[in-house]
Amino acid sequence: MNTRPDILCIGSVLWDVIGRSSRAMRQGSDVPGHITRLPGGVAMNIAMTLARFGLTPALLSAIGRDAEGDELIAACAARGLITDTVYRSEDLPTDRYMAVEGANGLIAAIADAHSLENAGAKILRPLVDGTLATTDAPYRGLAALDGNLTLELLREIATSPVLAQADLRVAPASPGKAERLAPFLNESRGTLYVNLEEAGLLCQRSFDSAPDAAHGLIERGAARVLVTDGGDMAAEGTKDGLITQTPPQVLVTRVTGAGDTFMAAHIAAEGRGADRETALSDALTAAAIYVSGKTPG
Repeated sequence: MNTRPDILCIGSVLWDVIGRSSRAMRQGSDVPGHITRLPGGVAMNIAMTLARFGLTPALLSAIGRDAEGDELIAACAARGLITDTVYRSEDLPTDRYMAVEGANGLIAAIADAHSLENAGAKILRPLVDGTLATTDAPYRGLAALDGNLTLELLREIATSPVLAQADLRVAPASPGKAERLAPFLNESRGTLYVNLEEAGLLCQRSFDSAPDAAHGLIERGAARVLVTDGGDMAAEGTKDGLITQTPPQVLVTRVTGAGDTFMAAHIAAEGRGADRETALSDALTAAAIYVSGKTPG
């Protein structure tokens, strides 16, 4: 590697196929709109946003050695991301995500991250083969990871000696995968970035607000949490205290990737030395800019 990464982004790197309409939609709707295909996945979205903020991320993921995979690797490199840490599989296809969004938000989505799941611990080889670290010289920097990884691999990461001194930043990827983050509660490891629904699933109870959810997660063992609730109050907290802020109000034109933008902007702000209040404010502002249809950074 010619460049030393500022942060590792571990998880899904795939093609996002997104259909968007300016009209409100419901089940069975058939409306005009636009369909795009862009590099995506939680780890990829975080990495792209971090790159826009001036950081150099390295990707740890699985991408097939198919035509779509070659195209995706090229797209990652063109965005300033380190890709020679990616596991390239001969027999697994490149993953994809498909979503439909209307004026009333996300209507439905399907994440096909089976290749990432099947690759398992192979994506972590750069952490033990000397590329990024070894068992005798563990990784000590920032690492962002997502719940598209299997529960077994997330458990391994939460307890692995090679990542024991890393600053772990963890996102669930979707409400359906939120419970995969339980190892980080059990081990009191990392900073968890979740929305209100995901916090409820992790704690197996309902919360009325982000501050309530943050308290609940900390009681369950979380070392540090950031909880968002759309346009309502967000919270960041540890066992030593909680801070809250309300995000800027904007016209929402897209939602897929908003949480990833929030997380990346928060990491970047703290990397610049911002205090808790400023980092949370910067993250909420970046997410608001993103959902309004503009590009933060």
